[in-house]
Amino acid sequence: MRLAVLLSLAASCAAQPLLQHTDVFVSGSEGYHSFRIPAIVTAADGSLVAFAEGRRDNRTDPGGGDIDLVARRSTDHGATWSALQIVDDPGEKWAASNPTPVLDRSNGRLWIAYNRWEPGFGTDASRPGTTNNQTWLRWSDDHGKSWSAARDITRDSRDFENTGALFLGPGGAIQARSGRMILPSAMKFDAYSVWAQPAGSPQLMNVLRAYAIYSDDHGKTWLRGELVRAFTNENQMVELADGAILIDARQGNGDHRWIAISQDGGATWSAPRLGERVTAVATAIERFDAERLIWTGPAGPGRRKLVVRVSRDEGQTFSTERVLYGGIAAYSDLAMLSDGTAGVLWERGVSALSQFITFTRFNREFIE
Repeated sequence: MRLAVLLSLAASCAAQPLLQHTDVFVSGSEGYHSFRIPAIVTAADGSLVAFAEGRRDNRTDPGGGDIDLVARRSTDHGATWSALQIVDDPGEKWAASNPTPVLDRSNGRLWIAYNRWEPGFGTDASRPGTTNNQTWLRWSDDHGKSWSAARDITRDSRDFENTGALFLGPGGAIQARSGRMILPSAMKFDAYSVWAQPAGSPQLMNVLRAYAIYSDDHGKTWLRGELVRAFTNENQMVELADGAILIDARQGNGDHRWIAISQDGGATWSAPRLGERVTAVATAIERFDAERLIWTGPAGPGRRKLVVRVSRDEGQTFSTERVLYGGIAAYSDLAMLSDGTAGVLWERGVSALSQFITFTRFNREFIE
């Protein structure tokens, strides 16, 4: 009888909605002016590795100051986090940006792909045929405790002679069931932006295009897929139940993201369709379980009110919405934890943007 009562109580507790917040990176600490651009991955041993850009001089994007790639680890589902680790310090006034991690489930190797930028060069200033912008890889065989030497894949990852820059993710890389590792990317052409009038008054439109970089040999070689046929930039990917790959990409302008489907692992893409209505920002998408995809982003207005939305039809619609935080919120990345809960690493503000990068853990009962 006592056992039955205990089991009943345990089941009752397990069914309670879970929502836990923990600040992982705090701007103004550790010698950094700001932390931005979160990415998170669950390692093969169940530990969490959280990445960010440590911006030493100011909060501006690459080209405006010294930026390191930093990380922290958690072995208790995000309740506590390790000391800060510098994964890549590319040099004085250089920038390391756009952390995009992926786990190779076949061997437990954890990869981190990221960009480097020469001093003074960002997305707008980088030029074709130069190394103003670069793509690098590192890997870890001890679940993120230590990292390999950096490896340059710049010429494999973008059309070097014809595009000025690419940026990865941030976050959102996946390994498909086939074993293919797929990195979300976007490419900048020499003309960075144009004035266009798709509706109403003229507005500035970013001329960038999303695509995939992929490897079928556990990271030894990398290939590029075709560009998504819409003005798109920061993006993430998820594998659907039928093995197709869905890309969810930030819009060049307007108030809707873009969705496209690949039936060949990111090599080619369907005609794009409108995605979630959201301000132009980096959002996250992840498979929660066999029945659900989840998506996080700021519901607005603008970069405010972080929500999680749930799809039960493989990304056709996101019908359920729950508020994670009502204040200032911007970029986010998702990971599934070893206990079946989900975690989102996101940019949080109280009185201004990017004051914290916060980890929030929630369960199925919360989203339902």
